[in-house]
Amino acid sequence: MTTTSPPAANARFAAARQVADAVLFEGYVLYPYRASAAKNRLRWQFGVLVPPVWGAAHHEHSFQRTELVMEPRGAATLAVELRFLHAQRRTVEEARGDGSFAAVPELHLPDRVLVPWDEGTEEHVKMTVSVAELAAGEVTLAFARPARTETEPVLGADGRERGRLVRRTERIDGVLRLRAEELDVPYRAFKLTAVVENTSSWTPEADGADRDAALPRSLVAAHLLLGLDSGSFLSMTDPPEWARAAIATCENRHTWPVLAGEPGCADVVLSSPIILEDHAAIAPESAGAMYDATEIDEILALRTAALTDREKREARGTDARAAAVIDLADSMPPEVLERLHGAVRALREITHPGPPDRPSAAPGLPGDEAVFKPDTPWWDPAHADPADPARDRILIDGTSVGAGSRVLLRPGLRRTDAQDLFLHGRTAQVEGVLHDVDGGVHLAVTVEGDPGADIRREQGRFLYFQPDEVTPLEDA
Repeated sequence: MTTTSPPAANARFAAARQVADAVLFEGYVLYPYRASAAKNRLRWQFGVLVPPVWGAAHHEHSFQRTELVMEPRGAATLAVELRFLHAQRRTVEEARGDGSFAAVPELHLPDRVLVPWDEGTEEHVKMTVSVAELAAGEVTLAFARPARTETEPVLGADGRERGRLVRRTERIDGVLRLRAEELDVPYRAFKLTAVVENTSSWTPEADGADRDAALPRSLVAAHLLLGLDSGSFLSMTDPPEWARAAIATCENRHTWPVLAGEPGCADVVLSSPIILEDHAAIAPESAGAMYDATEIDEILALRTAALTDREKREARGTDARAAAVIDLADSMPPEVLERLHGAVRALREITHPGPPDRPSAAPGLPGDEAVFKPDTPWWDPAHADPADPARDRILIDGTSVGAGSRVLLRPGLRRTDAQDLFLHGRTAQVEGVLHDVDGGVHLAVTVEGDPGADIRREQGRFLYFQPDEVTPLEDA
């Protein structure tokens, strides 16, 4: 076992590191990016591993457990990288005339307002171990980060010292435990178990100690990168049939492993405290980190650009990453902002191969068979898609329903638009039958007696109901 990662492992993790960084800084600082904002006063929500004594008393986690199945080849080695943030408490002190300093809630500078804040410094624990060693018994790596205090002078525009920032970091102790158990399956495969644990002996001096006292001694946004130099990991959500029973026995606590890196590769796993899908990726339109996944980048960029100068000064003084967001929003060209407006991601190239002597049929589409060009995506205009909403018909209670049919509306309670319930019992005319890519059927209708029906037809703006929400009437 070594406590460093070879260059090959670092290169292997490179493709996954962008998503891992998003996990590391998820919710780090939220819009409007100021320490004074209410939602920035309760921080560090994901992957926080607190000291055991604190966790037991306050029902927070002190460990993560990852289990997954891997297929190593030959004398494979496993590279592991534990990544987390170490919270350091920053206070602001103003310089006095006698050379002393005094703590202050704010220090005003021309370009920023400095305020107390908990910063997060990146920490990495790396190790490389052979699969054979893991199969022989548990491998343990203990690690520690010492307490320290650092000061940074704050200079004014004239070069004189206006104050200083004092950063205090508390000690963190932890352990990384790994083991592999060979499985009784048709192929050479192992169940890998990786446990990350905060082993700090810190005990609150008083029962009244709050979470803020525990955070500097916690592993924040903790997650693992796992890589095989030879072999592959199995997807937890889409394993091969022979491995499904083994996957079902895997127990993941406070984390979830997914295949990471480029699609088609299975030699890297990201075990994240945030549930992701296999091969998750950052949108290529994203111009930079916004640290706030609960809102759309476009909205955040527009809102950030609209902050007042006073608000921007405070955001810049809150954190270097918040300052970078402000600068990004202020300097974003219109063409970059326009790219954030939207992109279609679900349009995948789908072909439906059939027997050589007959064309393939589109799934979920009734009627004539579809003749698909080889390797032509279904959404391409060149695709010979026979769907025609104006002519397609479906059977409802034995009655053929299509454009021109009259139906009685019976909206179901499952509908999200409560206003549709007011249409219960109204009659409507079907304007078209539509099929979605999942095989679902939707009826486009106009309500009889609606004075705007002609406008709706002209603009193609209809109401939509599913077949089980209408009762056929006589055809028009």
